[in-house]
Amino acid sequence: MTSSGTNRGGPPHPAPDRPGPSGSAAWELLLPAAAAPPRARGRTLQAALREAVRSGRLAPGTRLPSSRELAGDLGVSRGLVTEAYEQLTAEGYLRSGRGAGTWVGGAVRAVGPRARDRAPRAAGVRADFVAGTPDLSLFPRSAWAAAHRGVLAELPHRALGYPDPRGLPELRTALAELLVRRRGVAADPERVVVVSGVAQAMTLLGSVLHARGTSRVGVEDPGSPEHGSLFASAGVGTVPLPLDDEGLAVAALEASGVRAVVTTPAHQFPTGIAYSARRRGELLDWARSVDGLVIEDDYDGDFRYDRAPVGALQGLDPERVAYTGSVSKSLAPGLRLGWLLVPASHLEEVVERKRTMDLGNPVLDQALLARFVERGDYDRQLRRCQRAYRERRDVLVAALEEHFPGTEVSGVAAGLHAVAALPGRYGPQDRFLARAAAAGVVVRPSAHYGATAADGVRLVLGYAHLPPARIRDGVRLMAEAVRSQGVRDGSPAL
Repeated sequence: MTSSGTNRGGPPHPAPDRPGPSGSAAWELLLPAAAAPPRARGRTLQAALREAVRSGRLAPGTRLPSSRELAGDLGVSRGLVTEAYEQLTAEGYLRSGRGAGTWVGGAVRAVGPRARDRAPRAAGVRADFVAGTPDLSLFPRSAWAAAHRGVLAELPHRALGYPDPRGLPELRTALAELLVRRRGVAADPERVVVVSGVAQAMTLLGSVLHARGTSRVGVEDPGSPEHGSLFASAGVGTVPLPLDDEGLAVAALEASGVRAVVTTPAHQFPTGIAYSARRRGELLDWARSVDGLVIEDDYDGDFRYDRAPVGALQGLDPERVAYTGSVSKSLAPGLRLGWLLVPASHLEEVVERKRTMDLGNPVLDQALLARFVERGDYDRQLRRCQRAYRERRDVLVAALEEHFPGTEVSGVAAGLHAVAALPGRYGPQDRFLARAAAAGVVVRPSAHYGATAADGVRLVLGYAHLPPARIRDGVRLMAEAVRSQGVRDGSPAL
């Protein structure tokens, strides 16, 4: 092999202490490529040689055998090897010079350590009560597959070109009709923008607000921990604003000086309250008085179990409210499909930002969701989830009452999570959480989402993704963990 330095005038020269590999044993990594079917052998040989250089198995400065020698070792034609050398030389992986042979180039760097998997999972636990995930086993595979076949059969060729960044017209129309009917919004298909979930909607709005000179946006406190990072990525800071029993505290909002605020009025996360009618009106009065914008995150507005869902805030003033939602809780978060209804004053800027961000969502996925909504499959899926999640919430409440008598479950009966305040005898909270974790139960306190730490144990419990039996087992495991530290039916904690 040769020194690691490069020679600008030609290929590197071999050094006595770095001989090039020779003999078939040194090229065993290429043997599988030589055994590939004849029509694929050339491409396979090039890919294997490219990967050997990229991975560092063939180090920079390594001299390769002549095309005749390597062809003989591998049992392939010399032309096949010559073509592979020429292709990789053109790509920069190899270097060659007249009469000087072929060498591994110095421009390639080996791939670094594999990045860790960033998908949020809780592996190896017995019960995971972290909020935010639906039951993915409820995904309607058969109906989705049927819609997929229909779309592939009928979608015209021209639809596969670059899409309108707002989204396919048929999907925007279907979503507008759905949201008017189910959520009471004022939806013009021309003002619907198809997005990759609520996260992208927030980023788009943040970018537009930043371009307009907005430096800070109000967010609920406690609230979703994601909002801060999403707006920060657009260069906008966030101002935590407190809640009271009716929703966002308007006096604090007025004092903050912000002119845009993010809210979850149908089912506040994580407290579970629904904004009162009075507070909704006060919030819109504030927006009008400061020429401001209310951003409504309707993340689980379809799921209300004790009454009909409260309509969206956007329907009261579509020129002051930007409304966003997605199929992440009703179908699956991995689909990355959602919607953003934009006031006319912000529409062009949002659409242009969407265009420069990704040129629009994948056409096939949009056409598939449009068909799914138009055929009534989405409504059927919502009813199916509604039944399942209502049952699971009831199971959770009953299990808490059985194993932690005196627990108060607050917030409206809705959504995919509940807030449970355990009696003080089950504290302190840090020890409770440590015992639960040791028992294989993953659970988050309300303080995790920004709530003021309480003296007792206050938990945010996600239940939608857990079958009823797992909910009962998880609550039982927590109770057994607490009893192991000396808490028994009213006795003080040890």
